[in-house]
Amino acid sequence: MTTELFPDADRAPRQLSLVRLSGEIARSLAQLGRVTVEGEVHDPRARPGGLVFFTLRDRAAQLAVACPATRARYCRTVAGERVAVTGSVQFNNQRGSVQLVAEEVVPVGEGAVAAATAETRSRLLAEGLLDRPRRALPRLPATIGVVCGADAAVRADIESVVDARFPGYPVEFVEVTVSGPGAAEAITGALGALDARDDVEVIVLARGGGNAAELLPFSDESLCRAVAASRTPVVSSIGHERDRPLCDELADLRFPTPSLAAQAVVPSRSELESELARLRAEGRAAVIAAHERATHRLARVDLRQALTAGAGRAEARLDVALARLRATHPRVRLAGASDRLAALRRELDALSPVRVLERGYAVVRTADGTVVRRASQVSTGDALTVGLAHGRLGTRVEEVDG
Repeated sequence: MTTELFPDADRAPRQLSLVRLSGEIARSLAQLGRVTVEGEVHDPRARPGGLVFFTLRDRAAQLAVACPATRARYCRTVAGERVAVTGSVQFNNQRGSVQLVAEEVVPVGEGAVAAATAETRSRLLAEGLLDRPRRALPRLPATIGVVCGADAAVRADIESVVDARFPGYPVEFVEVTVSGPGAAEAITGALGALDARDDVEVIVLARGGGNAAELLPFSDESLCRAVAASRTPVVSSIGHERDRPLCDELADLRFPTPSLAAQAVVPSRSELESELARLRAEGRAAVIAAHERATHRLARVDLRQALTAGAGRAEARLDVALARLRATHPRVRLAGASDRLAALRRELDALSPVRVLERGYAVVRTADGTVVRRASQVSTGDALTVGLAHGRLGTRVEEVDG
């Protein structure tokens, strides 16, 4: 079957300006909407500002792809790697060319997925995020947040566990796309929204099983960093035991299925009631035992002996207080002061010059009253006064020796 190149050759052509033709081409391409195309990355080039260009090739076709800087973290562009590009086809008026503007570029195939996951793991490991301390899960979270897909089976599994363990327990489900284009961004956004709520005290990431490509959003670097940065403990329950996306290595706790995760975070009402009953019984038994011990000790007390001993201790304390009171009585203090005053008087008398003179000593002074201590202070003929214990004498120097 062949396609005619000019099917309307007999009809007169429409007269269009170049601007209008470009606009109609752009509108026609816009009708395609968002598309996902697979191919091989060829000649990736990064431009200043974070913009990345590459050519998407297949066996018989190729298309230019542009990754805006705002979407660069969701676009993996490794030369020769087969990828799936999700975006919209647009017409570049200035260049007159068609290009696919990418929202997301993800690897296709187990080998490419494993390589992308290994590169992300090495970066997270180098920053110490894989070895960070894990947070303990609250025993009675105010609200449990669950991020899951619209898959009824996963939500039904969790709800059945809630009904069995604690009917009516507050659980907030946020349903988002969990595989395919935009899944990683949607999961990260839901995680951030739940983490921002004060009542949500634990978050569960839940998904059923799948192949490596389907589980790739849960190994996205942005999501893994959001799990590590979350202030709320995060539980990962992705796929089955053989399915281990990278977020399992950053979550605070990991379970192979959503049901097991629900059993870990939803408290058991019957167990709580049993524990409360046990604690009440233990408390009651402790009170009874303490009362019995006190009663037994009281029964062994000899009241007469206790009263006598108490009176003796009180009398001893009274004697001590009386002794202290007597020691501070004014008469006692006055007697002590009198004794100290008499001692000072005796000491003063012993040091008095009059007492020295009474023992036969005299004080010799010159006419101006200066005490004579050395012979060199006076000369022959000087008038002196001699002070005795009783009275004074007037004398004159007849001879100086020394």
